[in-house]
Amino acid sequence: MRVLGVDPGLTRCGVGVVDSLPGRRAELVGVGVLTSAPSTSTDLRLLEISAGLDGWLDEHVPDVVAVERVFAQNNRGTVMGTAQVAGLAMVAAARRGVPVALHTPSEVKAAVTGSGRAEKAQVQRMVASILRLGSPPRPADAADALALAITHLWRPAGALQGGDRHEVTPAQRAWAAAEQQARSRRAPRAPRKEPVR
Repeated sequence: MRVLGVDPGLTRCGVGVVDSLPGRRAELVGVGVLTSAPSTSTDLRLLEISAGLDGWLDEHVPDVVAVERVFAQNNRGTVMGTAQVAGLAMVAAARRGVPVALHTPSEVKAAVTGSGRAEKAQVQRMVASILRLGSPPRPADAADALALAITHLWRPAGALQGGDRHEVTPAQRAWAAAEQQARSRRAPRAPRKEPVR
């Protein structure tokens, strides 16, 4: 499965593409940051980010687009731009019939580091380790996009949008089955009870 992760932002929008490999491993395909100048009007900034997202989708043809779920922040202006760019990513994927998955920041931290309260630096180090990179991708938006993609590779069920419109792909089914099997191997087995006679 190939996942395009999008860390939405109006000034900097992180994008990262990751492929699944056998044995719960992942491989970096591409990573970058789409930018727009704060001095430009919002409509033109959104147009610029939208064109960049289209380019990444057309070049890499992902099976799923994983987007950070926008949550309330104190800075209303920041959350507004973030939500607008998240919407652009979802529409760009929907136009191509690509399913969209939403993941919260704490879900991403937990999937990549094992702790939903991990610091950004820890997430960046783990992304570099998982993808076997010499150093964490810079800026942080790029690492966050890769973390989103990795999260969806490892947690493919339950986050897909679109209801019945999107069929789960064979790759997603196989990955989910493998993850379920791995979980059942790790779970302690309850002692067998002898039937009462």
